[in-house]
This record gives sequence, C-alpha cells and structure tokens, in this order.
Amino acid sequence: MKMERKNVWQHRNREEIESFSKEYMDFMGRAKTERLAVREIRKFLEKEGFVPIEDFAGDPMDMAVYAVNRGKAIAAFRVVDDLKKGLNLVVAHIDSPRLDFKPNPLVEDEQIALFKTHYYGGIKKYHWFNIPLEIHGVLFRGDGEEIEIHVGDKPEDPVFTIPDLLPHLDKEDAKISEKFKGENLMLIAGTIPLSGEEKEAVKMNVLKILNEMYGISEEDFVSGEIEVVPAFPPREVGIDRSLIGAYGQDDRICAYTALRAFLESNPKKSIGVVFLDKEEIGSDGNTGAKARFYLRVLRQILKIQGARDSEFALDEVLEKSAVISGDVCAAVNPPYKDVHDLHNAPRLGYGVALVKYTGARGKYSTNDAHAEFVARVRQVLNERNVIWQVATLGKVDQGGGGTIAKFFAERGADVIDMGPALLGMHSPFEISSKADLFETYRAYRALLEDL
Repeated sequence: MKMERKNVWQHRNREEIESFSKEYMDFMGRAKTERLAVREIRKFLEKEGFVPIEDFAGDPMDMAVYAVNRGKAIAAFRVVDDLKKGLNLVVAHIDSPRLDFKPNPLVEDEQIALFKTHYYGGIKKYHWFNIPLEIHGVLFRGDGEEIEIHVGDKPEDPVFTIPDLLPHLDKEDAKISEKFKGENLMLIAGTIPLSGEEKEAVKMNVLKILNEMYGISEEDFVSGEIEVVPAFPPREVGIDRSLIGAYGQDDRICAYTALRAFLESNPKKSIGVVFLDKEEIGSDGNTGAKARFYLRVLRQILKIQGARDSEFALDEVLEKSAVISGDVCAAVNPPYKDVHDLHNAPRLGYGVALVKYTGARGKYSTNDAHAEFVARVRQVLNERNVIWQVATLGKVDQGGGGTIAKFFAERGADVIDMGPALLGMHSPFEISSKADLFETYRAYRALLEDL
C-alpha cells in the first residue's frame, strides 16, 4: 500500500547503463551549443534513413522525415498512420545557460585585449570566473559568407578565461551580486601588441590574428553569434563512477535520451521529437517553443496526407496527442536539502522524475498536468517496469521555474514534464546519475510506444 522508492542500480544491468552512458558522454562532448546539437541530431536521423520533409516522396502513411529551423531547432516525425489520429511526442530544449559575445565585443584595457559578453539564461556569475572556456559560433562577413568559429575544443587549441580578484585584495564584505557583476564577464583575448601600432596595439594584434584565421574584420562581429562555454569534456564523477559531470545537461540530457528512444521505438501510432531553442530565456523568438515551426511541419505532413483544411486538422492532431516535456529537475543536494520538500523531491539514482507542475508562487506560469493524463503515464511506466519518482521544484514560495510544457498544452495537447534530476543545475559542470540517464531513455521509449 505504501509508495516505494527504488534504486535503479539494484534493478538494472550495469553493463547496459555504462554502455549507454559512454555514448551519451561522447554526444555531450560534441554538442556544446544548440547549433552543434542540431548538427549531431541530424547525423543520427540521416543514419537511420530520415530525410528532410521537403525531399519526401513516398507513402504518406509511412514517413520518416525531419526539418531544421535556422540551424538551432529540429523536429523529426515517424508517421505510421493517419496523423489526425494523434501522435506521441517527446519535446526538449537544446539551449543551455552560457555567455554570449556582445555585438561589439573586443576592447583593450591596461594592455590586455578582452572579449565582452552578456550572460544567457540563469547563471551564478561567480561560476564562470577562472575556469577554462572555449568559443563556438558563426558570423557573417560583409560579403555574406558564413564563417564558423571554434576555438578551445581541441587539445592543441588555446582556451580563454575570466580572471577573478585575488583573495589578498578582496577584503570587502559585499553581496555576491555586488562582487560578481555581469559587466565583468570579460574573456582574456591576448596581451601581445602589434608592432607599429600606437593605440590599442594588443587589440589590433588580436584582430590581425582573427583576420588571418578567418578572414574577418571587427565589424563582422555585429552579424555573429559567438557563444562561450566551458572548455572541459564530460567526466565520470565519484569513486564508483556512478555520476556524470558535464556542461549543458540541462537540457541536452533529455534531448539525447528522447532521440535514442525515438529512433529505437516500435510505435503503434505516429511519434515525434521536437528539440527547441531559447527555453532558458523564455522560449521567445522564432526558434523557441512559442514559434510555429513544428506546427508548420505537422501541417505539411497533413497536406501530404491529403487534408483539405490543414488548420482544422492540426487542431484535431494536437488535441489527440500526448506530449512528454523532457526537462531536468533539481535533485536533493545534502548540504542544501532545506530548500526542498523532501516528501516530493527527487533523489539521484531513483529513476526518471515526473513533474506534474512547475511555475512559482501559486503555480503561476505552468502547465499543470491533468490527473487523467498522469494516471495513463503512470500506468504505462509501471506496465513497462520503468523506475520513476515524483518531483517538485523546491518548497512552496522557495523559488520556481518553467519549461516548454505550457506552450504545447496551449495548443491543445496533454502534457507532463519528465526527466532526470541533476545536482548543480545551471552551473558549468552539472551532475547527473548514469542510472537516471538510462531510466529516462527507457521511460521515453515506453511512452512513445504505448501512450
């Protein structure tokens, strides 16, 4: 009669967990930005025979198609029946908290060239000082040519860092927010002056090096998207190697597990995955969950299947669809467990976490999953022997947060949040359990196949 928590390690084959975890860590080492994640996801899809939807020519009741939105979001669908019967979806976001170059980033101060940044998403600024950093991104030159920039991800590359103030000179008793200011998040770019230059000689030398490497000028930064991320690979954590430490696990851990579950499912009805940008800053913009990108793809499938009124048919599809919003949640952290309601908080190693609602202070700004839908999800998980636990985001009035669930619910679908619990969320080195990673994959696959 009593609800029982199960430790995944005591119920699963460790070799399976370790094999899956290794493949996940390889993916995470390559997919450090949303653009790089889309590139990796696309490789997986094409390897399994998926084609861009605009290239599809075949049976409209047997489709394996995908679409990319501006290089920063991607959706894939396996259609096995009339889409108007609905589909099972797992959706996740592939952006993560980071630093972005400002439009005019390069400055010189005290004969040190610096790159100015603006932080993206919720971070603790002090996490980003005095750690190795790498940069990835694209910019477009004045002639329109696209240039990719990747520095710091190879062993032979230089890295970047943001220098902090040494403790010997840091005697002020100030708040953390006053000590670590956003305007101080500046990367060291160089210190060698360019011969013959009288003003900003170090900055000019950096520009000269960049021009030789990429053929770019300072103005080209204005039409660029350069992201700053930690310059260290995913690592096993703990003497028992049970944990994974990596940047960007919120939320690419859910993207990877959803992708693997999607590709390895044997669906009875049509299924899909949607991976989106901009969740960490409110899901705005035309690559986030508020955009119409994935809806356009569904309408296109409906038209291929012969729907006369694709708008009305789309409403039918969404109202008959079940959506798992794949996102992480906060695991109980022993030194800080007082911020949790321990009866409703997830633990590392105890399986995928079901999050009925997120939001803050009176459940504002959330999808609150209907009891009927939660019951159906729970039934599938139990029938498939998936180990799961419940989760909320801290004590009432302690804090709060949001996911992309509500944006899919607003379109008419039944939605619930579900994913693994993490320690150190939104830090440069988030911690997950290998066991929860594997169980999340098992949960997503079960729900894609049986919801």
